[in-house]
Amino acid sequence: MSDILIVDDERDIRELISDILEDEGFETRLAGNSDDAMAAVAEEPPALLILDIWLKDSNMDGIDILKAVKRDYPEVPVVIISGHGNIEIAVAAIKQGAYDFIEKPFNIDQLMVVIRRGMETSRLRRENQSLKRRETGPAEMMGESSVFRALVGQLDKVTRSNGRVMLSGPAGSGKELAARYIHVNSNRAGGPFVTVGCASIEAGRMEEVLFGRESEERGVEPGLLEEANGGVIYFDEVADMPPGTQSKILRVLVDQQFLRVGGADKVQVDLRVISSTSRDLEAEIAAERFRRELYHRLNVVPINVPSLEERRDDIPLLAEYFIEMLHKTQGLPLRKLSAEANALLQTMPWPGNVRQLRNMIERVLILGDSGGEIEAQELPGEAPSAPESGRVVLSGSLATLPLREAREAFEREYLLTQINRFGGNISRTAEFVGMERSALHRKLKSLGVVTSAKSGARVAKFAGGDAAPG
Repeated sequence: MSDILIVDDERDIRELISDILEDEGFETRLAGNSDDAMAAVAEEPPALLILDIWLKDSNMDGIDILKAVKRDYPEVPVVIISGHGNIEIAVAAIKQGAYDFIEKPFNIDQLMVVIRRGMETSRLRRENQSLKRRETGPAEMMGESSVFRALVGQLDKVTRSNGRVMLSGPAGSGKELAARYIHVNSNRAGGPFVTVGCASIEAGRMEEVLFGRESEERGVEPGLLEEANGGVIYFDEVADMPPGTQSKILRVLVDQQFLRVGGADKVQVDLRVISSTSRDLEAEIAAERFRRELYHRLNVVPINVPSLEERRDDIPLLAEYFIEMLHKTQGLPLRKLSAEANALLQTMPWPGNVRQLRNMIERVLILGDSGGEIEAQELPGEAPSAPESGRVVLSGSLATLPLREAREAFEREYLLTQINRFGGNISRTAEFVGMERSALHRKLKSLGVVTSAKSGARVAKFAGGDAAPG
């Protein structure tokens, strides 16, 4: 996409323009009718299109070609030329998305100014697209736990289809990363991945952002749906989409076309839709904040993205990945986590999920020492009390219990923490705590601790009497 396509039904004109541009160092292609023009664009979209508005013996005139090119290749600047130019034609061309308008017979200096400006616009648009696709990256997902492998297995299945996917899970669990994984492993990997942050766009601007707009003053401004044409549109936190926009998106899903704000011509798009939510959409529907019809359209393939607490086995691997990534991207120290720090990370609560883990690792690397292992006491808010003395500070409720009850409460909480740390794996828990597997089973039974399956892993909970104090 580095050449200029010249479309004119007069051979002398298109060859003259080609000679002038080639003398200036540009590469050109030529077309004399609409069929050849559309075939050339489809074969390889040009960096710039110079288009005669009147084409003899063609199925489409210049305006028709302009509409088609701006619909399918909105990043290509189009310069209109005509020997019958007037202000009405110029306005019509600009309204349909033309970059500029030049009358025949044209002034060569004026032509070159427009061409150079148009090529610079094209270069900037290509760089912008390249940056957007580079942000998609390899969509690397990290994990070895059974829960994580089950998730990847589900994602791999949907990459082979074009079905709409609804990703649910708590904030920070990696729903967008899962959406990008689907994209880069699908047959749309070469197309754009466009994110719509439904919670961050003002309700009054949502339709303009999604559908784009048309005006005589500013011409055509494509929206996010057009930018995603041929690729994936990702609705992040779709429950926050305004009710009025929900109705219009529902129509887009049915028809694969829409009108820009202020526009009169329908825009065709070829999109795959992936959505995500951290809210209960059934509850949102019951509260009449989300359209049931839209829910059923988007929820063709529902996939749950597990919380970090459901995949604690992956925490050391993720932490190591974030350390290396922050070293490469921000120059932060390349440190290792001590065994005690890793163990503590696996037992901590993670309401913010993977995002919280990344932020914690970044904070430790910024505030900690430049070398040596990351020790448990460096983890924010988790430094043990008086570690040098070997003492443990008891909570008020635990300190008031008789020894036997306090010991049981401590053992119960300790074993619950370790079992959940190892994803319910009794063998690994027994090895870590230094007990035989059978002895651990007996101890758990005596303490009223039971394990149950949840999201492909096993979790432990206290099943008897009142909750343990402390």
